[in-house]
Amino acid sequence: MYAGQILQYSVTPLPGFKTKWVSEITQYEHKKYFVDDQLYGPYALWHHKHFVHEIEGGVEMEDIIDYKVPLGWIGQLVHPFLVKPKLEAIFEYRREQMEALFGTYPNSK
Repeated sequence: MYAGQILQYSVTPLPGFKTKWVSEITQYEHKKYFVDDQLYGPYALWHHKHFVHEIEGGVEMEDIIDYKVPLGWIGQLVHPFLVKPKLEAIFEYRREQMEALFGTYPNSK
């Protein structure tokens, strides 16, 4: 990983709607943090900071996400029951995968 790296993937933000997501790693410090910004994708804005903290017995990841849904008031209307649950599911899946690979950590669910 490095600052300036471009990542491309396909996502399905809504059932039956597949789109490309392109993001750039804009900041990176080895074993400390990295930041990705959406260049193209489903959000009107996506700025995601990933922090890695050393804790007793391992590391803990912290995410700070600033995002804006598209489609103005319509996007805001569907956010609580379409967008937010999807994001929570994505991060829950990542947590499960990290635990499967590296074991649990004290603050896990």
